[in-house]
Amino acid sequence: MRLPLLALLARGPAHGYELKQDLEQLLGSAYPQPNVGQIYVTLGRLEKSGLIEGEDVAQSSRPNKKVYHLTDAGREALRAWFEEPEDEPRVRDEFFMKLALAPQTGLAEQITLINQQRRQYLNTMRQMSKLAAAEDRDNRIAHLLIEGAMLHLQADLDWLERCQEELEELE
Repeated sequence: MRLPLLALLARGPAHGYELKQDLEQLLGSAYPQPNVGQIYVTLGRLEKSGLIEGEDVAQSSRPNKKVYHLTDAGREALRAWFEEPEDEPRVRDEFFMKLALAPQTGLAEQITLINQQRRQYLNTMRQMSKLAAAEDRDNRIAHLLIEGAMLHLQADLDWLERCQEELEELE
């Protein structure tokens, strides 16, 4: 959440609730929506680390609000984030750990685990399809997010099929 908030502040000052709304509008309903408390906690941490600065702004009929802006250090952290490619292969996968350890425990069958996971992925794909249908057509970012999630799910389903084929050969 830290770097996305910095990215939103790169275009200009904003307060926490405004940043929450901007994230929701940009990413749509498929992305897990952060709560405003999480955003303010993160803003506090960013401010303590010198990546943003906050300024209290008086409001006539409401309590003061704190408006944040990016510091030079924040802009540099953001630049470094954009320059660094993501390198996170999914080798630390919780499901795979279950699959690998199941035979040693005698508590679960590998094929049963695969079938359960397959059902979960298919249910998630149905949910994503519903989100895509409900999402504003003009929000290309949200549609790309949903499409990416669906492609990952399809790859996971293909991988489950491969696991099942391999394990059935061993029997």
